[in-house]
Amino acid sequence: MKFNRILAQAAAVLVATGAAQAASHSQTENPMVGGAAMLPTMTIVDNAMNSQDHETLVAAVVQAGLAETLKGAGPFTVFAPTDDAFDMIAKDSLAALMMDENKAQLAQILTCHVVAASAMSDAIAGMIAADGGAHPVETLGGCTLRATLSGDTITLTDENGRDATVTIADVVQSNGVIHVIDRVLLPKQ
Repeated sequence: MKFNRILAQAAAVLVATGAAQAASHSQTENPMVGGAAMLPTMTIVDNAMNSQDHETLVAAVVQAGLAETLKGAGPFTVFAPTDDAFDMIAKDSLAALMMDENKAQLAQILTCHVVAASAMSDAIAGMIAADGGAHPVETLGGCTLRATLSGDTITLTDENGRDATVTIADVVQSNGVIHVIDRVLLPKQ
């Protein structure tokens, strides 16, 4: 599977820093997401399935055949678009992406939201500062996102110039971390 090949080739950016921060993160510190408790003992997929704000993302992950991978050991950082973010995509375009014949394209879009490391927001902010205000984020989908910081808010810009803001950061999972975002990021068009 292409995703597994990309995963094997991906550089583990910030694994040590992110893992150390995640290990020190207690269950009571995880924010609620989509009306559900996010348990750090559960995987990214299992927690996302409980979020009422991520029903489209979960359906897309299942349709793309990525659920088992994202239930794996990781570590992963997932920039998780909400249902409202998916609603910004034209309904007919989204319906077409969810068709079996477009599974590869859907998988690429989704993996452009996944990094092969557990990167907490403090680590991302540190990289942004170290890189003079913008840090390139290499994803498993082959996209390079640009991370910037304004105050405490992290913004990700895709290769098309589309911005997504991290609205909920540092949701620790057993196999990584989720950062909720307000827009779907896309591969270069």
